[in-house]
This record gives sequence, C-alpha cells and structure tokens, in this order.
Amino acid sequence: MASLTELANPTRFMRYSAVLLPWFAGAALVLLALGFYLAWFVAPADYQQGETIRIMFVHVPAAWLALMFYTMMAVSALGTLVWRHPLADVAQKAAAPIGAAFSLICLITGAFWGKPMWGTYWVWDARLTSVLVLFLIYLGIIALWRTLDEPSRAGRAVAILTLVGFVNVPIIKFSVDWWNTLHQPASVFRMGGPTIDASMLQPLLILAVGFTLLALALHLVAMRAEIMRRRVRTLTIFEAERLDRLAAQGAAA
Repeated sequence: MASLTELANPTRFMRYSAVLLPWFAGAALVLLALGFYLAWFVAPADYQQGETIRIMFVHVPAAWLALMFYTMMAVSALGTLVWRHPLADVAQKAAAPIGAAFSLICLITGAFWGKPMWGTYWVWDARLTSVLVLFLIYLGIIALWRTLDEPSRAGRAVAILTLVGFVNVPIIKFSVDWWNTLHQPASVFRMGGPTIDASMLQPLLILAVGFTLLALALHLVAMRAEIMRRRVRTLTIFEAERLDRLAAQGAAA
C-alpha cells in the first residue's frame, strides 16, 4: 500500500490512481444500481410521508458527501499550509466542484421533499440556511481558484479561505440540536442507534457507499486532469522562456 509520502510524487499518484479508478467506478455503478432497485422497488412507502420518502435516498447521501468533501478540503488546506504536501492543493481544487454539486443536489432534493411535508419549498431553517452558506462557500472557493493564475499562490489563498469556512461544518451538523428547526434530527448515526427501519436503512447505506465511491472516482479523475494541466502549463512556460532566450541571443548577434 502506498504511503502519503510516496503519493506526494505526482508520477506515482498518476500510476496508482489509474489502477484504482476503474475499481471505484465499477463498484459505484454496481452499488448504485442495487441501491436504487431496493429503494424504488423493495423499500416500502412511509406511513406518514408516502412515496415522497424516496427522495431521502438521494438527499441524505448528497448531504453527507457535501460535508465529507468540505472536510477533505480542510485537511488538504492543512496539507498545503502546514505540511507543504505537493498534491494537497491539487486535491483541494479537484474536490471543490464535486462538493458544490452535492451541496446543490442536497438543496434541490430538500426543496422537493419539503414542499409536501412543510407546504413550501424553502424556509429559513437553521439546517437549510447553513447548507446554503456551504454551497456559497464552495462557489467562492471555485471563483478564487479561477481568479489567481499561479497555482501555488492560489493554493495558499484558497487554503486559508477553506479553513475559515470550515466553521460552518459543525454548525450544519449540530444545527438541529442547537436551534429549534423544522428539519428532523439525526436518524442514522446517533447514540441510541438508527431510528429508520431496516427495509429503508439498508438501501440508504448501500446508496451512500455507492455515491461515495462515485464521488471518489470523480475526484481521482479531476486530480489527474489538474496534474496534466499543470504539466502542460510548466512545459509552456519553459518553451516560452527558451524562445525568449533564443530571440535575445539572435538580437545580440
């Protein structure tokens, strides 16, 4: 198994990720197919929420992944600022669009779930508002990456913004405990055990693992693309400098 030190080498990372990528993608497709079959054709409708409960099977994994990817970005930010890991800012840049996408999916599915349950698509509930703030932070991070051209300078600036924004993650997690909200409290990972029936919990967990593997596969693809992009940028700069030197030598002659 490769250590973090070995993976700090972009060439080694490209080699290992090329091996892992098809396995992650294949396992994700199998688990998503199985999970959606169980969720739509085996799991029963809820006695109170009816068929709308099936939105949960996409909404909940999307919420988990939105938080997970931001946490991954915060760890990568520490890797950039503290440990100077060569691939930390690559991992962070690749994770931001994926986390933003899952945040948006969480917000949209939550709106469609909230309409029949609460009578409205949106309320300024503590959990909903804090997830919206998370989505906006993701967009701000993506914008900052695009604003600064030099990767190392952009990586440091984004790392600082990411760590500042991480304060929102525990707010999202504990908002239903700290404030009186419409959003239901945790029903899967809780001290007293899950409150969801096994017929619904099983497909939910299968889909959560499937979506996680899919997200990790997308993350590997994005990291590989970013490494190749930086290699092309470096070669372009070297070639431009070489042509400038040749031009200077020609002028001097």
